[in-house]
Amino acid sequence: MDSGCTAVVALVTKDRLFVANAGDSRAVLSRDGKAVDLSIDHKPEDLIELKRIQNAGGRVTSDGRVNGGLNLSRALGDHFYKKSADLDAKEQMITALPDVVEETLDRSVDEFIVLACDGIWNSKSSQQVVDFVRPLLQKGETLSAICEQLFEACLAPDTSGDGTGCDNMTCVIVQLLPLDSTESKKRPSSPEPVETEQPESKKAKLAAES
Repeated sequence: MDSGCTAVVALVTKDRLFVANAGDSRAVLSRDGKAVDLSIDHKPEDLIELKRIQNAGGRVTSDGRVNGGLNLSRALGDHFYKKSADLDAKEQMITALPDVVEETLDRSVDEFIVLACDGIWNSKSSQQVVDFVRPLLQKGETLSAICEQLFEACLAPDTSGDGTGCDNMTCVIVQLLPLDSTESKKRPSSPEPVETEQPESKKAKLAAES
């Protein structure tokens, strides 16, 4: 069975942030408590995506699925939707071509980044996730513990509903430390070597002095 997955990745430098995504996994920055979306969810009903799908011979159903199957329009894998030999990879019904976003970082207000799949975003909005993570981070909770609590908050109590909260969930939280904090955590330089005497040479020296 041919399968696929979405992808969202981030590269952080001192004052720049680069994010690339294909699919509906999302990256969100907390800027002084305000959610800043760093990616665009690629959905079949979006005009630019719909046009590509139709040009490749596909269709989007009323519930937003490509040929009645995938409910996203960009992904790694899913080769069943990439079989048009006369089309470039970026022109197929489903393409892995990412969107790339560059953001300038201000370490005085930029606090953390959340990268997560749609199992999270179908349950909570970008701002709701920031509002959930921020106070826990301020309390000193570990990033892994916050992820676990977020999963629990998004999880449906049972499977009798519309499916929200029943999807798989993946989440990464990246805390953006002030530059002076990151500098202070660098490995200290190696100390100057100290000359020591081996036990045998020390015994010989004591014998010579007696």
